Amino acid sequence: MFKKNVEAKALQRLSGADKKKLRRTAKLRFPQASDEDIDAILPPKVEITVAKYPSRSLVYGIEGELPMIFDIDGRGHELFPTVYALWKVPDLLPAFTLKGGEVSHYILGGADLMFPGIRIPPEGLPPFQAGQPWSVKVPGNPAPIAVGTTTMSDTEALKAGLRGKALRIAHYYKDLLWASADGRYVPNEGFYDDMVVEDPNFASASQHDSSEDPADGKQDKADADASDDHAGDPSVDSETIEDVTAGVSELNLPEEKTTEEPTKEKEHQHLSTEEIDSLLDKCLLQAIHTNVKDKDLPMPGSTLWSNHILPCRPPGVTLDIKKSSHKKLSKWLQSKSSSGLITAKEDKHKKEVVLTGINQKHPDYMAFKPEKRVQEPVEQHDNAVAEGSGSNQLEVDETYKPSSHVNPIFLAVGADAGKYYSASEASDVVFRYVEKENLVKPADKAKVILDVTLCDALYKGAVKKGSAYPSEIHKKDLGSTFINRMQIHHRVARGNEVVVRKGAIRTVQIMTERRQGNKKMTRVSGLECFLLDADSLASELQKKFACSTTTAELPGKKGQYEVLVQGGVIENLAKHLVDHYGVLKRYIEVYDKTKK
Repeated sequence: MFKKNVEAKALQRLSGADKKKLRRTAKLRFPQASDEDIDAILPPKVEITVAKYPSRSLVYGIEGELPMIFDIDGRGHELFPTVYALWKVPDLLPAFTLKGGEVSHYILGGADLMFPGIRIPPEGLPPFQAGQPWSVKVPGNPAPIAVGTTTMSDTEALKAGLRGKALRIAHYYKDLLWASADGRYVPNEGFYDDMVVEDPNFASASQHDSSEDPADGKQDKADADASDDHAGDPSVDSETIEDVTAGVSELNLPEEKTTEEPTKEKEHQHLSTEEIDSLLDKCLLQAIHTNVKDKDLPMPGSTLWSNHILPCRPPGVTLDIKKSSHKKLSKWLQSKSSSGLITAKEDKHKKEVVLTGINQKHPDYMAFKPEKRVQEPVEQHDNAVAEGSGSNQLEVDETYKPSSHVNPIFLAVGADAGKYYSASEASDVVFRYVEKENLVKPADKAKVILDVTLCDALYKGAVKKGSAYPSEIHKKDLGSTFINRMQIHHRVARGNEVVVRKGAIRTVQIMTERRQGNKKMTRVSGLECFLLDADSLASELQKKFACSTTTAELPGKKGQYEVLVQGGVIENLAKHLVDHYGVLKRYIEVYDKTKK
């Protein structure tokens, strides 16, 4: 909204009645905000001004200070906090967390937030409805970077396969509303001109708080008090205790190393300047050996730091560049460039050092032996692996098949055009073609020149009639544009049974409704997508819930069946599919029509 420079046509103070009305409207619009939160952004005893714009939008601010709230339609229906307000009260709105700091580059460029750029928590998407105000955060940074309106509900998002637009951005850090404030500022050191990354001070504080040991036995006393509280709490039932006990019994704890790990973590908290310098060099060598590839270059220093250097630090270590002898990331990279290990130059427009090359013949590079790190299993959007019991292990992968548009690229590099590829494999194919045809622009290695074959693969049929075809593309956009021209499929494997189907995977739908005589009936459909047999499941549920079950073919959908279970077992049924068959929560939709 605030992409073009438009001057306010009027500026005036709010009356006392209008201030109270604005506070009431803000409280209704931001339901999770407390009275103290509203007082923080709209103090009751200060003057509030309103700036009126030609588009009928209104911007409210503290007189002589910063804008706090803006109203898009001028009627209070689309009221949002500014980033300045969110920096005062970070939890004023619910927030989507990006997958990484690199995604923030697109948000700060004025793009809307897409579902593939959101980090989905293990428990699945939080509930939300279309038209609600949400903010956007970066992992490891408590300060929101943007605010907008949800375009669909969580149920609709799951139906769409977590694809498409999640948030229509109304305002973001670095737009003209942020820049219009005389006292504009950034909340922490993770905010750069074109990207927002993890705040090193926030990470350091979190690490310090989690590593502090309680003194004088206070922790033991707190634990004892908590135990006493739970003993008299009827909400903590025996089933919950059994679940926790069963989870603990399944953990594989090393017998000898557990007592040493807290000591090691404590030692890492007090590193000398020389040790931090040595650790920085080690993390850089680990990153350029294992993570950074030639096709990723040139790479901004902030991206190198947040996406490659920080993930290479040892567990339990907070890496703060300010505590090194270099003090700044740019100076450290320039010193490594002077030593000949890497090639780096300063981008005068973005005022940032950019990594442009790696010297693999440097003595330090050749002498370094990268560590093999065991990564913790993380639930990802395009490669979800859920384990059930025994042979019921379920694997769900998003794959892509070459279409007629991209077939010439696959044939040119000798790749099989009839095979299925993961997103990373497909991206590698197009970069192999670029390398083979030497299409990297000599004057700007971040861009790729489009020859006839590559231009047709990416844009033929997608460019409007009368418009000119692009002659080049940025490397960071090449992979995603190429993948979007392929046919999306999904692969489902359970034991020895593997099925590949066209399109995004559909969800399992569980619905409870009332029948005659006020009786409840639960229906579950979509089982075929996860290689589940309806008759076998019906028989199993009959024994588990001690109720009658039956199966029926869905009208107009040959070969697709639903299971009907007597009674309202909607929550228990969903839990059974997750625990016993490994179906992830985000692939299960629940509808309870019995609630009014």
